Amino acid sequence: MTDLFSVDGKTVLVTGGSRGIGLMIARGFVQAGARVIISSRKAEVCETVAKELSTEGHCEASPADLSHNEGAEGLAAAVRERTDRLDVLVNNAGATWGAPLESYPEAAFDKLWAVNVKAVFRLTTALLPALRAAASADDPARVINIGSVDGIRVPWMEVYAYSATKAAVHMLTRSLAHQLAGEQITVNAIAPGPFESKMMAFALDDPASRSAIEQQVPLGRVGRPEDMAGTAIYLASRAGAYLTGAVIPVDGGITTHG
Repeated sequence: MTDLFSVDGKTVLVTGGSRGIGLMIARGFVQAGARVIISSRKAEVCETVAKELSTEGHCEASPADLSHNEGAEGLAAAVRERTDRLDVLVNNAGATWGAPLESYPEAAFDKLWAVNVKAVFRLTTALLPALRAAASADDPARVINIGSVDGIRVPWMEVYAYSATKAAVHMLTRSLAHQLAGEQITVNAIAPGPFESKMMAFALDDPASRSAIEQQVPLGRVGRPEDMAGTAIYLASRAGAYLTGAVIPVDGGITTHG
C-alpha cells in the first residue's frame, strides 16, 4: 500500500513553486522523495526557496516569467537541458485581479488569460517530448493543473477574469486529457478552496474576515498544506494512474453549496 502512493524518484516540475499552493505541493513532493524543479518569476526568491527545500530532499530552481510565450518556451528548454524525461508537470503559476463590476479593467482579462490559461497550454505542449519519454501504460506521465473553486461556482468576491480563466483551465484540462490519453499522459485539475497564500492573504490575515470565510466552509477551516500536497501526490502516484480529465475540488465542501 505504501508503494501505491509512492512518488519516490520521480522528476516533477512545479510552476509558481516558491510560495502559496505551489510551495505546499513542491514541499510535499520533495519530502516524498521526488526530484523537484520549482519555477517562479522572481529569480532570487526561487533560488532561496529551492535551497531551503533542498535541506529536506532534492529541489532545483529554474526561474521563468510565464506571462509570455518566450518565458514558457524558455522554461521548457531549461527543463529539457536538465532531464530527458518529466514524470509530473504541475501547472500552478497564476494571478488574480479584483475590482468592482463597472470599473473592472480590460487589462485584467488580458493579463490573467496570458498567465492562467495560455501559459498552461504553452508549457504543457512544449514539454510533451519529456512527458512522452516518461510515460508508460502502467505508470503514465502526469499533468496536474491548478484551477479554483471560483471556476466551478460563483465566487464570493468580484474577480471576474480570475473565475473565467479558472473555468477555462478546467475545460482545457478535459480537452488535453482526451487528446493525450492515447499517449499514456493523464491530465487532471485540482480546484482549491481557501488556502494560506498571497492571493488570500488580504482576507485570511484579518481575524474577522478569516472567521467569516471559515464559517462558509462546511468542514469549518481553511485548507492546510498537507491537504494540497496529498491530493497532488495521489494524482502523481500509482494510486491515481487510472484517473484523467477530472477536476477535484479541495475546498472543505464549498462546492456542495452549488
